[in-house]
Amino acid sequence: MKRPCTGRWLVPALLSSLFALGPIDSALAAANPPKVALVMKSLANEFFLTMENGAKAYQQQHSGEFELVANGIKNETDTAAQIAIVEQMIASHVDALVIAPADSKALVPVIKKAADAGIKVVNIDNRLDPAVLDSKQLQVPFVGPDNQAGAFKVGEYLGQQLNAGDAVGIIEGVPTTTNAQQRTTGFRQAMDAAKMTIVSVQSGNWEMAPAQQVAAAMLSEYPDIKALLAGNDNMALGAVSAVRAAGKAGQVKVVGYDNIQAIAPMLKDGRVLATAEQYADRQAVYGIEAALKLVKGQDTGAQSGVIVTPVDLVTGKP
Repeated sequence: MKRPCTGRWLVPALLSSLFALGPIDSALAAANPPKVALVMKSLANEFFLTMENGAKAYQQQHSGEFELVANGIKNETDTAAQIAIVEQMIASHVDALVIAPADSKALVPVIKKAADAGIKVVNIDNRLDPAVLDSKQLQVPFVGPDNQAGAFKVGEYLGQQLNAGDAVGIIEGVPTTTNAQQRTTGFRQAMDAAKMTIVSVQSGNWEMAPAQQVAAAMLSEYPDIKALLAGNDNMALGAVSAVRAAGKAGQVKVVGYDNIQAIAPMLKDGRVLATAEQYADRQAVYGIEAALKLVKGQDTGAQSGVIVTPVDLVTGKP
């Protein structure tokens, strides 16, 4: 007796099953969108608050595509707190980590831990040290502006308002961060090109109060100083306060970097000469977009590990 021939029905049945899985998989993907953790520096700094708000607005516009968890530390030098936040994100099994590291070297070990856990990592704002990344055999794309070029633009504009040989001081950010180093280099290059005399370079740790103290000390030690170049606008606010307290308003020019809202009236009335716009509200978005591409296995478009974002000179002049 012949056995029934079932083979001819097997392939159609399998194909039917595979096609049926497609919509189910899509529905599952929609029901379980990737979770992206945004870890920033101090939210007391208006720049990072603007960054967070921009990221949240973007997520609301793309709510079906990913979930967002945003965190920040209390002050920009608290690397231990930022490491702890990353540890929490690893334990929470996020799919991607977009981080503005408080320190270019100290955060690398925990970022490696995240990568080893299968988390896609994107670096924004302050670039992780390439040599330290290489030592850990890590490849983490950096998404952000050319800080050196941005600072040079600001310094170049300042130089046009001064006379050759004028004394200037630089208030830099946390010295162990790449963006602080790059901005200081850009300021130096611009001042050298304009033939200014850099009399002092000191750290204000990215914050207003320390920068005010540093600026006050510079103004006292170098009474002929004509300008203060601050590595971010928070420190520029501190420098403006120190200039006013020293009775030198209008005599000492101040420049910054970030173009936070608090600087706008000072640009208008001349208390701050210029700053750099690096589009805080978009910077995290650029990082999130790159992270989602990595989660999907797509090319981020990075060149030599970098995706360069815009940075422009902003002055009080229309």
